Amino acid sequence: MGRHLPGAGQYCPVSRALDVLGERWTLLILRDMLVGATRFNDIARGLPGLSRTLLATRLRQLERAGVIARDGTAYALTPAGRALEPLVFGMAEWGARWAFGDPEEHELDAELLVWWMHTRLDTSRLGGDRQVVHVRFADEPKRFWIVVERGVPSVCTVDPGFDVTLTISSDVRSLYRVWLGRLPLGAAMRSGAVAVDGPRDAVRQVGDVLRLSPVAPAVMGV
Repeated sequence: MGRHLPGAGQYCPVSRALDVLGERWTLLILRDMLVGATRFNDIARGLPGLSRTLLATRLRQLERAGVIARDGTAYALTPAGRALEPLVFGMAEWGARWAFGDPEEHELDAELLVWWMHTRLDTSRLGGDRQVVHVRFADEPKRFWIVVERGVPSVCTVDPGFDVTLTISSDVRSLYRVWLGRLPLGAAMRSGAVAVDGPRDAVRQVGDVLRLSPVAPAVMGV
């Protein structure tokens, strides 16, 4: 796995596991793959602080370790990789209880938040072959549209020109807090921190559409 051995080279299962999983970014790559990311660009987009060169290195390391397999342009978890699900989600639960507070200023990334949101959208209750969720931030000049075509979501930073189903307006911090389960959506809407515009039935179901859930599952995208 390289010159640096996170497990300190001890003959111990914890040490051996760290040799495979202990490098920086590795568990976050696996987090995203466990919730459905399979292509290099999708994994890279979910980890904006990770260089593409280092991502390629980490993927090769995981492939050599038998944790993932490559099939053409896609990556898939092997049985060994899928077996890491309770470990990764267990870490999320621990972090949510013991090490997780409100986001720091440098952690507020509007584009990453919208990217996370688009992986969880459930627009099945809204009807139609296409739904568009427009996300507007008061403190971020970029505008975002999540377009769902026949159940397949994508993120646009240029107006796609389609009718908008729902518009969500907020500041970045407030929407992060709602998304991560630290601020109830209803309370955020009543206080004006988050506004949702659209057909009445769609607005009433926005929590289901966003598939909001407690902190750890929301962070993990499940």
